Amino acid sequence: MSDIPGNPKASRKLAAILAADIAGYSTLMGADEGATVRDLKAHQAVIFPIIGDHGGRVIDTAGDGILAEFGSVVNAVECAITIQNTMAHRNAQVEEPRQMRFRIGVNQGDVIHDETRVYGDGVNVAARLESIAEPGGVCISAKVHDEIAGKVKAAIQDLGMHQLKNIAQPVRVYCIELDEALGSSSTEKPALALPEKPSIAVLAFANLSGDPEQEYFADGIVEDIITGLSRFSELFVIARNSSFQYKGKAVDVRQVGRELGVHYVLEGSIRRSGERIRVAARLIDAATARHRWAEHYDRKLEEVFAVQDEVVATIVAILAAHVRQAEIERTRAKPPNSWQAYDYYLQALDTVASFNSSFSVKDLYEARRLLHQSLATSIPTMPVPMRCYPRLIL
Repeated sequence: MSDIPGNPKASRKLAAILAADIAGYSTLMGADEGATVRDLKAHQAVIFPIIGDHGGRVIDTAGDGILAEFGSVVNAVECAITIQNTMAHRNAQVEEPRQMRFRIGVNQGDVIHDETRVYGDGVNVAARLESIAEPGGVCISAKVHDEIAGKVKAAIQDLGMHQLKNIAQPVRVYCIELDEALGSSSTEKPALALPEKPSIAVLAFANLSGDPEQEYFADGIVEDIITGLSRFSELFVIARNSSFQYKGKAVDVRQVGRELGVHYVLEGSIRRSGERIRVAARLIDAATARHRWAEHYDRKLEEVFAVQDEVVATIVAILAAHVRQAEIERTRAKPPNSWQAYDYYLQALDTVASFNSSFSVKDLYEARRLLHQSLATSIPTMPVPMRCYPRLIL
């Protein structure tokens, strides 16, 4: 049952809200509208996965703004810090007049929510905190400060009580000193832009044999996998020298994905015992650290190169298919970049529902018209969900 009169689908919950926008965005648009929109989309393509990695959900992207909801206050603050550190690296590669600096506010509060949006003072306070944050800075409320104490590695400055616009009660505001947050940003490598086509890095396989002399075998398997994947023109494959820099290190695949600019990471291990060998491989989505596929192979070691060829051929064939499928799912999961196009799509869905009950040719052609309108209106990178297409004759 809903506790919101007049809206049976809305209810209340406690949530952490992150609000962000770009300082001086109107000035940037006035100077070069096309370049500003292009740069904004490029930044969003990096920031949205960061929000997802921290357990957040983007609920609004009006203009240059971002509104995201988190179940964890700690995750929301760590996400804000990561976004600002990432943007600092990206801005370092851009001329000063074209740099985009986000202001971020984080608040925890009771919010009203339905299927798509959240409302209430919990959201409003986050937006007001964002408005008083310095460009490239993060402001948090006292509620957030109390929740993250001792849990987030960051120096925090007390800015005192503030009377925020349209907020009845004064709010105690804190500012996170980003130079101290999550370690010095100078030790982190900048995130690389992701290529348009599916991209993958194959890390050095771990040698579990207990014999250092078997390193050659593990490295040979990996090199052959890289060579095999490189034959697929639809894949972007990172060179061995780049991916082997992580050899022998405990790494976070999400960090690898950001530093090498790839969507997927393949990691694995080799174990050789007498005349038997086991090769294990795992395909991981670098944005979410989700395992897309895993398999192991047990073989007799009658002839080392024959085993290499067999294992590599099997992994390459399966891997290419799984990367294609994962890429389709990743593209469909992207938030739409054009809400006008998305609106046409939703109208088409409604018309399809009418067609399923009426079997009217008029509804069928109207649905097709709306889908074509959606495609014509959409930005090229916008995925149009396909679940209604099988029912239409296009």
